[in-house]
Amino acid sequence: MTTSDQRHRVVTVQSTQTVTVQIDGRVVARSSRPVALFETGLPVRYYLPPSDVELTLFQPTGTHTSCPLKGEASYWSYRGPDGTAEGWPDVVWAYPRPLDSAADIAGYLSFYDDAAQVFVEGEAPEPPVL
Repeated sequence: MTTSDQRHRVVTVQSTQTVTVQIDGRVVARSSRPVALFETGLPVRYYLPPSDVELTLFQPTGTHTSCPLKGEASYWSYRGPDGTAEGWPDVVWAYPRPLDSAADIAGYLSFYDDAAQVFVEGEAPEPPVL
């Protein structure tokens, strides 16, 4: 799916790469069916199906942000295996009801790579011209 506003674009591409996410050395997600989201001026972000994320390690927060191309995002903090906050607030986000321009990522989760380590294996999808 693609959208643009003359200067800024979002393109989603289904990928067969394997994406593994770790926080503090613990695997919190692994997927071989991510959606790669390319956005003008930003690094590629991988969105993973919720069934491929260890959701019990995360707690929803009250944080919400808005993007004119993707819609409203909701956030979760890492609470760790013992259920207590681990110092990683708002480390993962999702667009539960994205705009049409990002429909492929509806409900999928993405991780900030400054708090989580995101490892990507396999052949990358062809990057779009943004």
